[in-house]
Amino acid sequence: MNQVFKALSDPTRRRVLQLLRKGPMSAGELCDEFDFSKSTMSAHFAVLKEADLVHTEKVGKSVIYHLKLSVLEEALLGFAHSFGIGAKAPEPKRETAK
Repeated sequence: MNQVFKALSDPTRRRVLQLLRKGPMSAGELCDEFDFSKSTMSAHFAVLKEADLVHTEKVGKSVIYHLKLSVLEEALLGFAHSFGIGAKAPEPKRETAK
């Protein structure tokens, strides 16, 4: 979970994830959305891949990025549960026969 939150800590990486919510995009298309060098964006992509928030597919000479929403949901739910948010309600106490 730490890798996920490290990835989410940067606004550029959060923006990449927001763009990928609309659908898969090539590395070039994603880079066009930012005023950073391709090497800087490549480093951001690497952090997202390391956190397992995206997966890639090679199509010809292009690398296509896909959002792995299930990983993001799992991390956020785990985080919420660690604070007792959304956790299952405790089982009611059962009375014992006297």
